[in-house]
Amino acid sequence: MTAEAHILCRDLVRIFVTKGVEVQALQGLDLRVDPGEIVAVVGASGSGKSTLLTILSGLDVPTAGSARVAGHDLLAMSERDRVGFRRHSVGFVWQQTERNLLPYLSAAENIQFARQVAGARTTAARVDELLAPLGVGHVRDRRPAEMSGGERQRVAIAVAVANDPQVLLADEPTGELDETSSAEVLESIRDLNERLGVTALIVTHDPTVSEHVRRTVQIRDGRTATETLRRTELDETGEERHIAEEFAVLDRAGRLQLPQDYLTALDMRDRVRLGLESDRIEVHPDRRSAGGPKEES
Repeated sequence: MTAEAHILCRDLVRIFVTKGVEVQALQGLDLRVDPGEIVAVVGASGSGKSTLLTILSGLDVPTAGSARVAGHDLLAMSERDRVGFRRHSVGFVWQQTERNLLPYLSAAENIQFARQVAGARTTAARVDELLAPLGVGHVRDRRPAEMSGGERQRVAIAVAVANDPQVLLADEPTGELDETSSAEVLESIRDLNERLGVTALIVTHDPTVSEHVRRTVQIRDGRTATETLRRTELDETGEERHIAEEFAVLDRAGRLQLPQDYLTALDMRDRVRLGLESDRIEVHPDRRSAGGPKEES
């Protein structure tokens, strides 16, 4: 946590105005992703996750707040700076497989083109180094139409990191794939994360994506709501245990969003009763506001 974050958002706000109507897609979002992390950002449609990704990729500009990616202040960059940022500092994978690759070029040629745009020299060995570990070396001379959906997305990942970016951004990379192909694509991203050390942020509405990463951030109503951290440890018998801990995100104003299933389970609504203990804050249902029986004092 001492190194500079590869992604750092503070109080991020994005407001769209359509026909005189304001829509607040992001409402003070906070997010930190440290170098070498792989993080999934999940949320329902309209939660703000895709808006977040277009800002982080330099394709859009926030209305307020701050955002830094790979050492770049996204609010201070000129349009020329943004072009350079997209060419050298970040890689991007779209949900729609046809948007990721030029259809008239082979897999190898797509990689060569991406490196040429970034001003890097390409060799046949470098192409193989990018394709083979992702399990798509056999399609190096095929055009996208000659590949399966899963193969196209894995080639797209190779193209996205062809410019040696510090950060890889993926927008619903498994949205058009079946379960098997989805798992292969996610494992490809995890392989790059572990092998090359590239920081990866995956935006998705698919909760199964979180099984492939150690940290999942949930966005709700334009804010980071909860985080789930996963780890593996050995129990007293030497068997592996997979542990997932869920945390509510507390913003600088002291606000947090409790998970909806927690609220439903305890019938919490309208307001809750708080209690301050020496080592914790307790949150209790307010039976009076819920119309239930009075609690004993």
